Amino acid sequence: MQAMLFGQFADPAVEARFQETARSLRLPFVRIYGVLFMLVALAYTIANPLFVSHEDVVTLALYFGAMLILCGTYIGVTFWPGYISRPAIDFAALLGIVFLLGHINIVLFDELIDLEEEMHAVGVMNRLSVSAFAAVALASRPRLFLLWIALDIVVFLSTVLAVQDHGAGLWYALLSYMSGAMIMIAINFAIDRSSRGAFALAEALEVERKRNEELVYNMLPVAAVERIRDGRLVADSYADASVIFIDMAGFTKLAQRVSPGHLVELLNTFFNHADRCAAQHGVEKVKTIGDAYLAIAGGNMTSRNSADAAIAFSRSVLDVVGELQQLAGVEVGLRVGIHSGPVVGGVIGATRMAYDYWGETVNMAARLEGTAPVNGIAISESTWLRAKDRAEFGPPHMEMLKGVGETCVYHAGPAQPKPAALPDISWVA
Repeated sequence: MQAMLFGQFADPAVEARFQETARSLRLPFVRIYGVLFMLVALAYTIANPLFVSHEDVVTLALYFGAMLILCGTYIGVTFWPGYISRPAIDFAALLGIVFLLGHINIVLFDELIDLEEEMHAVGVMNRLSVSAFAAVALASRPRLFLLWIALDIVVFLSTVLAVQDHGAGLWYALLSYMSGAMIMIAINFAIDRSSRGAFALAEALEVERKRNEELVYNMLPVAAVERIRDGRLVADSYADASVIFIDMAGFTKLAQRVSPGHLVELLNTFFNHADRCAAQHGVEKVKTIGDAYLAIAGGNMTSRNSADAAIAFSRSVLDVVGELQQLAGVEVGLRVGIHSGPVVGGVIGATRMAYDYWGETVNMAARLEGTAPVNGIAISESTWLRAKDRAEFGPPHMEMLKGVGETCVYHAGPAQPKPAALPDISWVA
């Protein structure tokens, strides 16, 4: 929220935008008020010859004529594009209206005094001040305010008619009250509309804020978002995590055989299914890289056994292979690589931020994926040792991994590699 200084926004640019927006929203009501003042002036012009002397009728006609011209000009100027940025127009126009009303009241009161009219009904001015307060207090209940105005008129008439002659004083008081009541109704309506507009805008902004927050939390962990908001560095270390790397076998050749739209639909099916499986097994999606899906168990989303969670997640993802083949119309396969160990996670950069993971554990998972059978899983020895659910994995195999060397790997899936002779490690529970 912008800081406020003496009732204004501290930032001049924000204050200027606020003033422009507020004046634009008030514009229809300004025109309504102008029209109402013109109607009031016409009503008085019609009533004056019935009660006022000929000389004062001419004087009042000049004043009311000037008011009609002023109000008409004021309304016309509001259609000028430069009006919004010039509040001095309202200041000058309203000052002119008040000046004319002051002189009109002097003439009318002199006439009432000359006619020796009783002045009980003049108390209508005090009633209108209460009506102005009611217009504000009942701004969110326009029907209730209309009922209040109607009852106030009944009370006014029942009070005044008993003590006031039915002459010029009463009629001018009624005219003043009715014209004032119309203005109060317009004010009540304006406040109600503007308040509801502001509320609707606030509601829409809140919905948008929640939607944006959901998008942010889809990309970043909650704890990371809080630290970013506070301007803190986001860097975490996880001693025991299991990284899952899933890749689509033969994707390059597949991309040459199917249309781009078909390919995007295929990847969408794969990634959306993987997202659902991640949520089901408590696994955190890290990112997609081309046709590959990178996830982690035991990172920001804690897991009792990261290796078991990673294996269960991978098996669930492989269940979609049949659907992918049916959608593609050709043979499609997935390979999964899992490695367990320490990782470092955090957010780097200030644009297009994402929570990422780094370390040898991530690289090993990617290397292991290349050794997995199609529609199968390859896990490292460290993952096998951590896992309790290892029944589907066969005996260990030695694989040459780029940048790593010979590594002990366990496979599960339709294509089993040839076993290699290794020391007995069956004693591990």
